[in-house]
Amino acid sequence: MLVLASAIAAFVPMSTYLLFIWYFDFYDREPFGFVLQNYFWGALGAIVFSFIGSFLLTGLLSNVTTSAAQLNYLGLIIVAPVIEETVKGIFLFLMVIQRKFDNVTDGLVYGGAVGLGFGMTENFLYFLSYSGNINDWMFIVIVRTFFSAVMHCIATATFGAFVGLAKYKETRSKILLITTGLITAILIHFLWNFSLGFQTTAYLGFVFMGITVVLFSVVFASSVMSERKIIFTELTEEAELGTIPSIHIDTLSSLKRNQKGWINESIRKNYIRSATTLAFRKLQLKNMSIDKRLPYENDITEQRKIIAGLLTADSDKK
Repeated sequence: MLVLASAIAAFVPMSTYLLFIWYFDFYDREPFGFVLQNYFWGALGAIVFSFIGSFLLTGLLSNVTTSAAQLNYLGLIIVAPVIEETVKGIFLFLMVIQRKFDNVTDGLVYGGAVGLGFGMTENFLYFLSYSGNINDWMFIVIVRTFFSAVMHCIATATFGAFVGLAKYKETRSKILLITTGLITAILIHFLWNFSLGFQTTAYLGFVFMGITVVLFSVVFASSVMSERKIIFTELTEEAELGTIPSIHIDTLSSLKRNQKGWINESIRKNYIRSATTLAFRKLQLKNMSIDKRLPYENDITEQRKIIAGLLTADSDKK
């Protein structure tokens, strides 16, 4: 019975967190299929490779100490943070080459998805190991659901944010940002694991995670609001060019765009999608090197044509 309960306790909270992170990316929401790919990488691929990497690194550390207690402690504070954060982050390098992955918010969403997937599978394995005692099982479910798995989410999301920040930087800055992001993710993981290594410091770990969650929420909200500003700025230029009516700018760059009535309902969602894509492609073009601009220029032209067609259709219906 506790096996089924463990599966539910592992899957439901992490999937709920995933939906929240995806949903609150209000202005340029990522394709949910991409988000799920990251989630499943964390849940399956990252878990398998973490086991392999941890086995190899633990084998190396066994040459340093023969004490089982010391080896377990080194595994907690060194092996787990280094191997797990590195392996979780690998998939983000496959995602960042996608045109849709273009800023810090995207990195937070995709990285958070990887971390949540990893936390889900790890939680399930931990819950199974405590299934012999209901009280111990309930305690570990609470701690891991609200703290350990959340740590995995925030650590990899942090790395993802640095990857997003680095996307359009020159090579030297790109390497520096990605390295800093990985070290920061490892440090978050290390501090959480280190605090749990001693009963006297465990409460500091819970305080640390509480502060980390608040900081993550602030950064995420700030990043989402920066997307709103991007849409407003770029579409204001389009209004000056005559692509978009100026009266639509405030609506398209706010949550009012989800309301009915400001434009024909039959085109509203497509109009929002094309206008948002246009805004971000324009920003990407400004950050892109000359030899890589053509696909973005073509996409901008295509989105302008789509918008013109939608507005013409809307005008014909009036």
